[in-house]
Amino acid sequence: ARASTKTITAVMHAPLRATDPIMTTAWTARNHGYMIYDTLFSTNSKFEIKPQMVEAWEVSADNLIYTFRLRPGLKFHDGSAVTSADVIPSLQRWSKRDSMGQKLFEFVAELKAVDERTFRMALKEPCGFVLAALGKPTANVPFIVPARIAATPADQAITDHLGSGPFRFVTPEFQPGVKAAYEKNPDYVSRDEPSDGTGGGKVVKIGRYEWISVPDFQIATNALMNDEIDYFEVPPHDHHPLLARAANVELTDYNTLGFSGMCRMNWLVPPFDRVEIRQAVLHAVNQKDWLDTQIGNPDYYKVTPAIFVAGTPFESTIGWSTRADTAKAKELLKQGGYKGEPITILHATDAPIITALGTVTAEALRAIGMNVNLLAMDWGSVVARRAKQSMPAEGGWSLYHSTWASADLVNPIGNACVNGKGKNGGFFGWVEDAELERLRDGFARAAAPADQKAIADKIQARAYEVVTHVPTGQYNQPAATRKALKDIVRAPVPLFWNVDKTG
Repeated sequence: ARASTKTITAVMHAPLRATDPIMTTAWTARNHGYMIYDTLFSTNSKFEIKPQMVEAWEVSADNLIYTFRLRPGLKFHDGSAVTSADVIPSLQRWSKRDSMGQKLFEFVAELKAVDERTFRMALKEPCGFVLAALGKPTANVPFIVPARIAATPADQAITDHLGSGPFRFVTPEFQPGVKAAYEKNPDYVSRDEPSDGTGGGKVVKIGRYEWISVPDFQIATNALMNDEIDYFEVPPHDHHPLLARAANVELTDYNTLGFSGMCRMNWLVPPFDRVEIRQAVLHAVNQKDWLDTQIGNPDYYKVTPAIFVAGTPFESTIGWSTRADTAKAKELLKQGGYKGEPITILHATDAPIITALGTVTAEALRAIGMNVNLLAMDWGSVVARRAKQSMPAEGGWSLYHSTWASADLVNPIGNACVNGKGKNGGFFGWVEDAELERLRDGFARAAAPADQKAIADKIQARAYEVVTHVPTGQYNQPAATRKALKDIVRAPVPLFWNVDKTG
């Protein structure tokens, strides 16, 4: 079949509702972003930062001036050229929301256009992660949008889906929560190297990609085996044996670094505004219980207290045993003066990998004497509600669970869970801790790997001391695809360029 007639139909971990990948860290918005936008830099499969929209760059001898030049021929979907005047407000908007962007811009003295294709970043003092921030692979990704769209306040959702990426959004067909469609962008000029991680060549070999909603994952598994869909992002682990036996299906572990879950408390509302009560939660749950309920098969999971991910340079075991100590948890509740206040857990019922976490937490907290209200809702509603800073009774929340691509968490600047900025710029849960921020600043300034490792260990120790969150463990989640799909990209994100459909 000609590329123009090939369509990939996919069921993802959740349907697309919110589409602004800067306003939310939700993977659905990030996945949508990679289809229609492009990035200045990217992260390859070896976790090296590589140029993407950038053709060339240079750094001054004192490491204070970065000058970047865009590739020629970059165009938005309306045919207009991508210029420095689009890049600058896109980065400024991103820097207001993203943990790494916020920290980077504390070092930035000036960001200005030199000409249409050249822009310059001047720093107040050297910063070791400029390119790592601009090429970060997952939420929030610094995607480039037209200047007029980038002018939207960072706390207000953009609704105009105009990018310069390899696919164009078919806006008239968008039904939030039901269906989103994308078509090949015929004007996209790919880099000429092979596709690698989130970058390299982005050659689109299909005409169309359709993201459809099938809330029942058993139905999705059956649809895949019956060739009614082509791609299922998150087949539950207990479906793997059935899928492995199907002649037309294969399992592809596209993100080998895997995923990591978190249990996140809201520091702004009682009783989790008290450190003893947060520590009680840390000691109430066995990490393995979350993983057994969520994944079930130990071949696919890893029990670890590593906040910056096991198997990476900043892996550490400091601060938590990963095991429950119920007596200690009950004692901490007493010390914190817990009086039976209701705990509102936002409980996503349409994302099995997250649903399992809420069930385990609720049981563990009830066992130490907490009054738990498990509030069932779809994931889209969790994403909307977790942004509210009001009291639980007024539409806010006490605790919620989520999962990250592990690539999001591998260093203390990018890892939003240890951001200590509180309600002005911090991540949902609004951890406020001056010591964490002081340590993260020190990490940003450290150049030697040994110094960075020592500071990362201190950040992990501090994160467990104040309980920024509780890691629920690491796991791998292969996608299930029809064997007709070839050349699936290996990256922390499901990507649909380079993928061909042969039947």
